[in-house]
Amino acid sequence: MKAAVITAPNKIEVQEVALPEPGKGQVRLKLEGCGLCASNIPVWEGREWFNYPVEAGNPGHEGWGVVDAVGEGVTTVKVGDRVAALSYNSYAEYDLTDADKVVKLPDAIAGKPFPGEPLGCAMNIFKRSDISAGQTVAILGVGFLGALLVQLAKNAGAKVIAVSQREFSLEMAKECGADEIIRMDDHYKIIEKVKELTNGKFCERVIECTGKEWPLNLAGELSAERGKLIIAGFHQDGMRQVNIQLWNWRGLDVINAHERDPQEYINGIKLAVKAVEEGTVNPEKLYTHTYTLDNISQAFDKLTNRPDGFVKALITY
Repeated sequence: MKAAVITAPNKIEVQEVALPEPGKGQVRLKLEGCGLCASNIPVWEGREWFNYPVEAGNPGHEGWGVVDAVGEGVTTVKVGDRVAALSYNSYAEYDLTDADKVVKLPDAIAGKPFPGEPLGCAMNIFKRSDISAGQTVAILGVGFLGALLVQLAKNAGAKVIAVSQREFSLEMAKECGADEIIRMDDHYKIIEKVKELTNGKFCERVIECTGKEWPLNLAGELSAERGKLIIAGFHQDGMRQVNIQLWNWRGLDVINAHERDPQEYINGIKLAVKAVEEGTVNPEKLYTHTYTLDNISQAFDKLTNRPDGFVKALITY
């Protein structure tokens, strides 16, 4: 089979590698595609703790496709089932995963892309955020994840304030249902604007999706007393200095919404299947770029540079 291999920082090759065989309790997927995730940027750019070449197909973890073979003891899925999967080498034509790490896709979304892991993440973050009708919710950083959360919060009956750097992202937030959009440019201007929009009360829920220190501190400033600050961004580049005095004074609940239990990811994917099927969320408008394995290097370039119009890239096979 063909698989993408990151051979060195900023270098990727498509290689012919052995077709994997499913072991006991495993399934093999003939992949239709895999989403490209911002968490891949460190291994693409290079960090001292990575070894190269990276395992074939890694770090692709947003795959979906059709069950092509099953290992001993597998009874929950069968060959031909279309599924989203939690697997980790999906920048390839085939990948293996455990049978309990796949979620069947209904006929209602046949033929449509379904990167289950990030969709499931959005559902889990929304669940942890405890958003309900009548609340004011600020979402900082409107990429793929932030845009899905705008849709979910709006559907729950909340007033949504979207804060993002790119003009394109703000327009997208508006399309997804945001009631107010604010350019993420000046710390104090943003605080004053949100204060004005909320009659000085600020926001019962603030979800930080950027993974950067400044917006994380801004999130605290935008949170109402006894509010919840939800950390959804990928904070991968070291320590953070935050205003604990403010968090303490306002009595905030600070929630790290990243799950580590694989079963929680699967539960999130199941919720995402239902939400997409019912129209609670519409991710299709957010799939802005599509690539093949042969031009996957271009996809990584766009992922790191994020030109206007870029939200989510899919690698399709």
